[in-house]
Amino acid sequence: MTGPHALKPFLLAFPGPLRDRLVAAVLSGEKVATTGLLVEYEIENEELPEVGERSALIDSDGHEVAVVEVTGVEVLALGEADLRLALDEGEGYLSVAEWREAHERFWHSEEMREGLGDPGFVVDDGTMVVVERFRVVELLGG
Repeated sequence: MTGPHALKPFLLAFPGPLRDRLVAAVLSGEKVATTGLLVEYEIENEELPEVGERSALIDSDGHEVAVVEVTGVEVLALGEADLRLALDEGEGYLSVAEWREAHERFWHSEEMREGLGDPGFVVDDGTMVVVERFRVVELLGG
């Protein structure tokens, strides 16, 4: 199978205002990194992305809006996140503390805890996260 539909979906947050904001930041070139929980990959029994892998960025309506290519993958403890990462996330964070607060709010949300099957889930400095860096290689007409 060829064409964009052969690509696996690249999903940021849950559908809604946050995803819309993140997708817009990717399309504008401001957002070149995203951070997820390692445990999410374990629960989904999903392999970590590989450099060079391409996927289709999906908007809140389920449309493919761009092809993104992985440029780097790093697994680190949450406490090791640095300012470069906070800036590369392209959401206007000016400090690691701001970045972390926003991510904790998301990771501690009811939707996320439900997805992890752990109503009391919390992160700490030792929580392992997956930092994925990427670039847009093609815009898809939607």
